[in-house]
Amino acid sequence: MTQLTDYKSPETETRAERAPGVHGDIPRAPRATRAAGIALLLLLVAGGFTVARRFSDQKALVVETEKLSVPTVSVTKPGAEPAQEELTLPAQLQAYVESSIYSRTNGYLLHWYKDIGSHVRKGELLADIDAPEVDQELSQAKAARQQIAAQAELARTSAERWINLRKTDSVSQQEADQQTSAYTQAQANLAAADANVRRLEQLESFKRIYAPFAGVITRRSVDVGALINAGSTAQTKELFNLAQVDPLRVYISVPQSDAPSIRAGVPAYIELREFPGEKFSGKVVRTADAIDPATRTMLTEVDVPNHNGRLLPGAYAQLHFAVPIQAAHFTVPVNSLMFRPEGTRVAVVGTDQKIHLKPVMIGRDFGNKIEILNGLESTDEIVINPGDSLEENQTVRVQTGGGA
Repeated sequence: MTQLTDYKSPETETRAERAPGVHGDIPRAPRATRAAGIALLLLLVAGGFTVARRFSDQKALVVETEKLSVPTVSVTKPGAEPAQEELTLPAQLQAYVESSIYSRTNGYLLHWYKDIGSHVRKGELLADIDAPEVDQELSQAKAARQQIAAQAELARTSAERWINLRKTDSVSQQEADQQTSAYTQAQANLAAADANVRRLEQLESFKRIYAPFAGVITRRSVDVGALINAGSTAQTKELFNLAQVDPLRVYISVPQSDAPSIRAGVPAYIELREFPGEKFSGKVVRTADAIDPATRTMLTEVDVPNHNGRLLPGAYAQLHFAVPIQAAHFTVPVNSLMFRPEGTRVAVVGTDQKIHLKPVMIGRDFGNKIEILNGLESTDEIVINPGDSLEENQTVRVQTGGGA
């Protein structure tokens, strides 16, 4: 019986060994903990990877933003122009004498006799002004002058009478002096009245507008019936604009490098597109004999005869000086110029990769290129198509292979 009780079949033993918690088997609770730890570790690794990726993306974004904040520009070098046999500069024709004619008396425009384009002689009548107030003031001043003259005559006779009475001691010296003083005061009042009459007579004469010099009327700003105010303030309107057009003046700014070759008497001529192939001769009449420190140029005046009136004031021309010029000039693309309130500028990239705005003086126009008379060096790197936002000392990136 004992042997039957202790006997275990192989199948029963195998099942007993497989039962949990029997004879050293691994419990289920630690196995679940290990799985949870592995899952947490995976989450931490995934979170760290995500944070690292976000940090890397943010850093790349900062680098890209900084890169995009620096503008990229294309550059080219100025083209060298060969030495010229003469100096050529842009110029503008001006009237030799030009004046705006204003009224010196108040009133209404009664009539005008000359219109734009009329050639007038010195002293020729241009317009009439009706000034009734001035007329009445003059009449009143003349009447007042007559009253004062009568009073002065009475004071004179009274003074003479009292002086004679004083000789016989009929009156006191004080009374005689008072009469003499009254006559002196009456003479002063008469002189003041005469001056007032002359002033109003001058205003009367200003009712007729005359040409101050010979020339041509270039503007008429009023018409019949217009109210005329005296003076030349901002509120008053000019009546005519008169210009003397023979000869014409041409003011030109000669670059410093060419200034030693320009002096009074040097022959010159101008050319205009309106008259192809024609040359209008003139000569240098005076120079400033000084270099303007702002532009590094010398102001020069050239007079050009205009007997037939073919040349018009205000016209654009090319002025040629008959002097050899050895100074080097450059050409740049038209789209490299920057027109700023302070003048024409060219953006140059320095060795420090920063923008430097150089003032330049423009010469001849070759279509897609412009001649630069002064302000550039042959080694300058000029920005093509510069943006309006470019400023001095702004950092830029030069595009590889940029050019005109």
